[in-house]
Amino acid sequence: MVSHLTQETLLDNLVVVLQRPQDARNIGAVMRAMKNMGISDLRLVQAEPLEPAAILRVAHHCEDLLARVTLHDTLDDALADAIYVVGTAALIHKARPQTDAIRPVAAQLTTQLQQGKVVLLFGQEDDGLDNAALDRCHLIVTLPTNADYPALNLAQSVLLLLYEVRMAVLTEAPSDIPALPVAPQADLERLFQASTTTLDALGFFKGNQAPTMRKLRQMVYKATLSPADVGLLLAIVRRVQRLIQASEPTAPN
Repeated sequence: MVSHLTQETLLDNLVVVLQRPQDARNIGAVMRAMKNMGISDLRLVQAEPLEPAAILRVAHHCEDLLARVTLHDTLDDALADAIYVVGTAALIHKARPQTDAIRPVAAQLTTQLQQGKVVLLFGQEDDGLDNAALDRCHLIVTLPTNADYPALNLAQSVLLLLYEVRMAVLTEAPSDIPALPVAPQADLERLFQASTTTLDALGFFKGNQAPTMRKLRQMVYKATLSPADVGLLLAIVRRVQRLIQASEPTAPN
């Protein structure tokens, strides 16, 4: 059971990741929203050069959060320890699981937070998340705004989602389900990369491989694999790779 986990411990497992943020003031506004909601883990991917003074002009009394911010060259690096990734989008992406039922999602996340790091992923201010980022999301959420004026700025979106998750953590009864180990995103990415290489070598893909791999990713995400599960699947894939290589004719001398 996970009854030893406190509400604050659960919130410590919640991570905000900003992909390619463009404006220090927006980062500051996000940081302020995080401090309001008791969240302290902010990760920036391919961010513009940071201007601490500009950030703190908006993020009053957030020096502690600024000191903890981590910078990442790739999204995979920022997501490496996550066991669940929730992306955000204003548009509908039919090929991916998506919902605007924010409160049920927030309630569901209380379970994931008991198992490990959960990421709320936000794209750059003017363009949102790209396809590669969306592919790394277990779920995509859209805030149910007024259809006549749906645009939210980055900090507003962050604050609304953090508020819903915080309220769910504060009000949901602790789960009595054993906290089974869940494979982090870094393990899954190794499996996806090896699977892509192997399936390509087998001639499995007919044309564009992206739709097939997108479906495979969603199947794996739904399965909630353990590290041991991923290890077994990866061993199988690598064995197939070796058999393929052994069957290839050697080049003449």
